[in-house]
Amino acid sequence: MLALIGILIVFAAVLGGFLLEKGNPFVLMQPAELLIIGGAAAGIVVVANTPAVIHKMARGVVAAFRSPALNRERFLENLRMLYDIFAYTQRAGLLAMESDLEDPHKSQIFSNYPRFLANAAIRNFVCDTLRIMVIGRSVPNELERLMDLDIQVQRSGRRQPVNALMAVADALPGLGIVAAVLGVVITMGAVGGSAAMVGQNVAAALVGTFLGIFLCYGVVGPLAARLEHLNEGHHQFLLATRIAIAAFARGSSPFLAVEYARRSVPVEVRPGFLELESAVRRTARIPAVPTPGVPVVPAPGVPEVQIAETQAA
Repeated sequence: MLALIGILIVFAAVLGGFLLEKGNPFVLMQPAELLIIGGAAAGIVVVANTPAVIHKMARGVVAAFRSPALNRERFLENLRMLYDIFAYTQRAGLLAMESDLEDPHKSQIFSNYPRFLANAAIRNFVCDTLRIMVIGRSVPNELERLMDLDIQVQRSGRRQPVNALMAVADALPGLGIVAAVLGVVITMGAVGGSAAMVGQNVAAALVGTFLGIFLCYGVVGPLAARLEHLNEGHHQFLLATRIAIAAFARGSSPFLAVEYARRSVPVEVRPGFLELESAVRRTARIPAVPTPGVPVVPAPGVPEVQIAETQAA
């Protein structure tokens, strides 16, 4: 919503100033100039990018006009979900999570968090990492390196549409000059005509330059910056999740692990300590421990005595 408001402010300021200077708004309506610039920009996008990147660009532009999905409430919800997972595995063992990880949509834990399930990138990041812990053939340092690699790849992939938009923004002023040059060519061909016709052709040529610069600095460039800001929020979300899982794998208690993650959240969207404590105490949804007879794999930081008591129960 803020992106839409910002672009409307840009249009209002530029067109409002033009009208205050007694400008004729109909002079700016040059479909041919817009076709040259817009069509050439679209062609550049098709030539320079793969279909996957073009699809990401379209989705990114749509997302730029929406409110950020990863806000304070979403961070708190993620911390609460991680606490549910850690507390459950500490009581029942890591092997009890195997069925939840195989089909998260039917999980007793993940089904309580539909926004988590809807985000494939974050869902796969969490589930794939926990699968490695269930297998039990990794040490915390290896697990952290594996998560860092995943985060790096995701960040690189999410930067592709930003780079593509910035490339278009950089090309727009040049395309505006191309449109202006074509307008000058038309003007030179009409030199023998009336002064009014020559004036119209010159105006159309100058509108091409205006459109190229205006679209670059007033629309496409800011959209790319907005998309980069949203990508940074996604990166911070993955980092917080990584810190919580790594802390639990090293043996931290469930609450301490999510507290590590909370401290890594940017201040402007970070939930308070009491807010987190209230969320995990009052609204946590930890499933019951599985029935006896199911072998239990010790979770990080859980003493053998506690595992034995869990199996005996």
